Amino acid sequence: MTKLLEVNVLKKHFPLKSDLFGGTKGFVYALDGVTFDLAKGETLSIVGESGCGKSTLGKTVLRLVEPTDGEIWLDGERIDNIPSGQLRQMRRRVQVVFQDPFSSLNPRQRVRDIIGEPIVNFGLAHGSELEDRVAALMDKVRLPRDAMHRFPHEFSGGQRQRICIARALAPGADLIICDEAVSALDVSVKAQIVNLLSDLQDELGLALLFISHDLAIVEHLTHRVAVMYLGKIVELADRAILFSTPHHPYTRALLSAVPVPDPTVKRQRIILTGDVPSPINPPSGCRFHTRCPYVFDRCRVEEPVLRKTGVAGQVSACHLDVVPDA
Repeated sequence: MTKLLEVNVLKKHFPLKSDLFGGTKGFVYALDGVTFDLAKGETLSIVGESGCGKSTLGKTVLRLVEPTDGEIWLDGERIDNIPSGQLRQMRRRVQVVFQDPFSSLNPRQRVRDIIGEPIVNFGLAHGSELEDRVAALMDKVRLPRDAMHRFPHEFSGGQRQRICIARALAPGADLIICDEAVSALDVSVKAQIVNLLSDLQDELGLALLFISHDLAIVEHLTHRVAVMYLGKIVELADRAILFSTPHHPYTRALLSAVPVPDPTVKRQRIILTGDVPSPINPPSGCRFHTRCPYVFDRCRVEEPVLRKTGVAGQVSACHLDVVPDA
């Protein structure tokens, strides 16, 4: 498959300013060396606990926040070092759907103007052609055409998220970053939006970077999964492999917490002790060693790198070749 997005050793360190003199007294290591790629027509899900750097990763790829170091390549063109005034072409190809559909829509604009704005901004259509394109996008996201003259407050949460998806599709995007795009919705509406995204991907060949903490949704939607912990990817694998044979102890703990909709099935829960360390002062060695049930001396001093586990397509940042069963 042709690679659309490549991210190499991406870092984002937010400076902490001194209260007295405005100097830098430290950094928040939100991203600290993230590497992955995403093919055309593929979905890669980024999962992990709150504060692990998932949303920062999405915003950095979008250039909504500037990377500290590393490289971002879009379809063979490096975009992390493009001057902000020259980002228009990249903006057309990479769009985003945010978590809260209400706050991400202008309450004073009608839906027609919200969806049509990127079309006009990029000079893609005007007049009656613009109206036709907006109507076609309403059809794609399964909203009635006469709804284009309403305001956002006249829609339900799921309908507003459909409007956000239509706006992301409007300029002809190749890649859509979904930043917790279904977490604010009811369960039944989540399923509808996920199915819509899957259908649009099949129809348009979209690549999706799906940021989520809901592993049940991820298992249904994605092709591959990257698990993040404290600013780093600790495991990356195909969906079926990760959910059936997870390697990293952190991944195993995450999966053990997913509810099973069958009261007769008993799952052994892996309870992690302690809190997530601060990204201002991450632990030496393996960042997970302060909570890992299998920690040994090497973990405390040597940082593990992503390496093949022996299962096709799976890489894990763990010193253990075989992780014991819980």
